[in-house]
Amino acid sequence: MTKKQKHLLTRIIVAAVLFAAGGLLHLEGWVELGVYLVCYAVIGWDIVWKAITNILHGQVFDENFLMTIATVGALILGEHSEGVAVMLFYQVGEWFQSYAVSKSRRSITSLMDIRPDYANIEKDGKIIKGSSTLDTSALTGESMPREVEAGMEVISGCINQTGILTIQTTKEFGESTVAKILDLVENASDKKGRMENFITRFARYYTPVVVFAALALAVLPPLVTGQAFSIWIYRALTFLVISCPCVLVISIPLSFFGGIGGASKIGVLVKGSNYLEALAYTETVVFDKTGTLTKGSFAVTEIQANGITDEELLELAAYAEDYSNHPISLSIQKAYGKKIDNSRITDVQEIAGHGVQAVIDGMTVLAGNAKLMEREHIPYTASNAIGTVVYVAFDGRYAGCIVIADEIKADAPAAIKTLKAAGIRQTVMLTGDADAVGQDVARRLGLDRAYTELLPADKVDRVEELLAQKNEVKSLTIGNIISCHKR
Repeated sequence: MTKKQKHLLTRIIVAAVLFAAGGLLHLEGWVELGVYLVCYAVIGWDIVWKAITNILHGQVFDENFLMTIATVGALILGEHSEGVAVMLFYQVGEWFQSYAVSKSRRSITSLMDIRPDYANIEKDGKIIKGSSTLDTSALTGESMPREVEAGMEVISGCINQTGILTIQTTKEFGESTVAKILDLVENASDKKGRMENFITRFARYYTPVVVFAALALAVLPPLVTGQAFSIWIYRALTFLVISCPCVLVISIPLSFFGGIGGASKIGVLVKGSNYLEALAYTETVVFDKTGTLTKGSFAVTEIQANGITDEELLELAAYAEDYSNHPISLSIQKAYGKKIDNSRITDVQEIAGHGVQAVIDGMTVLAGNAKLMEREHIPYTASNAIGTVVYVAFDGRYAGCIVIADEIKADAPAAIKTLKAAGIRQTVMLTGDADAVGQDVARRLGLDRAYTELLPADKVDRVEELLAQKNEVKSLTIGNIISCHKR
């Protein structure tokens, strides 16, 4: 909660206590008026001040002006509780709306942390060297680490995991992938719904109409009928009070807050009221893959042994990978599930871009990709499995392979079925993962379409293409959603 929100909440609580005291103590005369005036000053001074400053800047007819004249009119008419109540409930609605917006903003604040605060410049020479693996999941959604070496291009915002890299910068910060993502996020927020925009337009025309109608009611009848001006001024003020659109002003922010708050409880980030409003008309839902439909973590999904048992193959791989903190290595060790006896392991060597070599129980064990098998001239059987394949050999003999893949979330299939049952006609997945991986996930979940090997900007382009295809139908992009409810 921001400092401004805390201040407004304190004012609301104080005003509510004073309002309750004024009603429950059955005060009379000047005492009652004094209590309600203090209450009104506490809760409504900023609205009145906004109305005054807007008038001084040429913006006369807005909701602040209407709220001010309506509530002041109620106080003048002697309807003290009504005047204070209108201002109090209006401020309650404003606080709820402000809290909902700030809550949504906090949910994307972590994205700003991927921008570096400073960089060290190497001026002497343009040396490009090193090899490593990069975690690009924050940018592309690609779950598997990407192996890179000298001469390959990398995108900003990646996390270096294993080796040391010297990288030449080729673009200004404003053209970088990180900068583009931050720009997309910043421009996506603070979007109002249709009903909120309607209220703004409504107030622009409704307020001056009501004010001029009240003026006409206060002046014309006395001139025509000869009655006292005091009678018709009283009636004009009454007209202003009953003309205040309290239901619209209070209910709309509260309803959007309820929707945004309810969505946040199940892990759904709503960046603007217009997106919440679009849910009622949605026919196409677009998902990210990693962390949305899948867990974003690796697990052994398949073991293909050759001449030894699956348990023996997994043990060889786990011992060979014991000294590595690579996500693939950790997933193999987790699948093995037993304590590693380090006394059995000697002479461990990491072969950059290929895998690892270790001597285990006197045997030379190799564990890595297909390039490692080819480098060591070991005949092997290529696997067509979906995911990252770790080939294992010992003493020059091919022992089999282990397949590691990102796991599908347990409730993702049910979420897709629920969407279909709720009337969603098309489900689409966008991912930075390899085509084989993405298409396999889409097939297993029963998605209608899958676009793979995409950068963040490419994902935006695909969404715009879908919107163009459905220009007469509303579409919605959902990220980090694991469950849905019927409309």
